[in-house]
Amino acid sequence: MMSVYLYMILMTPLCLTSPMAVMQLSYLLIMLMMIYMINCLDFFGCISYNLGLDIYSYCLICLSFMIGSLMFISMVNCYSGRMFNFLNFLLTISLLINFSSLNFLYMYISFEFVLVPLLALILGWGYQPERLMSGMYLFFYTAFASLPLLVLIMYMGSTFSSLFFDYLILESKSFVIHLILVIVFMVKFPLYLVHYWLPKAHVQAPVSGSMILAGLMLKIGGYGLIRVMMIYEYLFIQYSYIWFTFSIVGSFLVGLICLVQGDMKCLIAYSSISHMGMVIMGLVTMGMGGFFGSYLLMLGHGFCSSGLFYMANILYTRTLSRSFYLNKGLMIYIPSGSLIWFMLCVFNMSCPPSLNFISEFMILISIMSFWSYSFYWFVLISFMCACFSYYLYSYSFHGIYHSMYSFSSITVMEYLCVAIHLIPLILIPTFMMSLL
Repeated sequence: MMSVYLYMILMTPLCLTSPMAVMQLSYLLIMLMMIYMINCLDFFGCISYNLGLDIYSYCLICLSFMIGSLMFISMVNCYSGRMFNFLNFLLTISLLINFSSLNFLYMYISFEFVLVPLLALILGWGYQPERLMSGMYLFFYTAFASLPLLVLIMYMGSTFSSLFFDYLILESKSFVIHLILVIVFMVKFPLYLVHYWLPKAHVQAPVSGSMILAGLMLKIGGYGLIRVMMIYEYLFIQYSYIWFTFSIVGSFLVGLICLVQGDMKCLIAYSSISHMGMVIMGLVTMGMGGFFGSYLLMLGHGFCSSGLFYMANILYTRTLSRSFYLNKGLMIYIPSGSLIWFMLCVFNMSCPPSLNFISEFMILISIMSFWSYSFYWFVLISFMCACFSYYLYSYSFHGIYHSMYSFSSITVMEYLCVAIHLIPLILIPTFMMSLL
């Protein structure tokens, strides 16, 4: 693990001197280093200086480097400069520390530090003056939810004389402690009713900020919830019905909200909330199927949602609008992007070839064992997901284009970025089926 961190530390001068292509290749080299570490995942591997690697963090670290390299591709045609490279580097190393921490305090510090470069990306490279308000929403939602957790971590450190996850076993039956430990990660998911910061941040963020938000920031909440569940299973078994209820009802209501959106990025952001609700449902059932289904859905959503935001940015750079009322008949304007947009929308509604289908099937089995009537809610949520994914495709690419006939191709670099999003969604299920 320290070899990866040493590589990242030595990359710091590259952020200020090298072009984006060098940074992208460096990220891919680190990801190859991580792939070769798969042999040490029996329990905790590569342990050094409170940092380690296990099966829960391995895939998320590889996803971090993959999305980080795609962020550089997404900003090739935009003015970014050295500061953007440095902020992307800070984001990646913060996520790396968060996913590889064996100490609760290390995880909390990196969990909160991610907010700083992300806020700088939104304020510095955002679209409109409203990015100031969206940055405030992001900051205060995170700060107010996480400050009680810092006090609880200090109490746990004084009680157990250690903050390693293996030594923390809580025996308290207080709902307040359960709420403090869980709510900070529910805000990051986000859970319905504490989700308002996500559409605000997504709409005003640049394309790279939206990709890192959808691909990785929402996964921090899932990873943190997995680690907290291992500290005390009893309270999760006792109070999991609360979060199950909020997530299953909220996913359906968010699906209805998606059908009245007029902005592409806003609809994709709300669809992320619906999918993250399914992740929460799978995790709180405390079943093996729900656990692995939620983990795979986080990975699938990371690629699919990031690709949707990147394609929305491609359309925005051509038409200078993200509105469904202005973007009509784009199949005539950008015919080469029609199939890509269709595949991303189909994978977003969890059709069989994708990783999302396998993960949602596993979640369905788990939640039916938790509550048998949840099958009807799941059918409604899946139906609403199909409806707003169809709405996203048909309202933008079908219809009559508002101007004269034109043709706009997609560059090879943009094809490359979208292909890297799509290929893992197909290859990972194929690899899993071959193992079975």
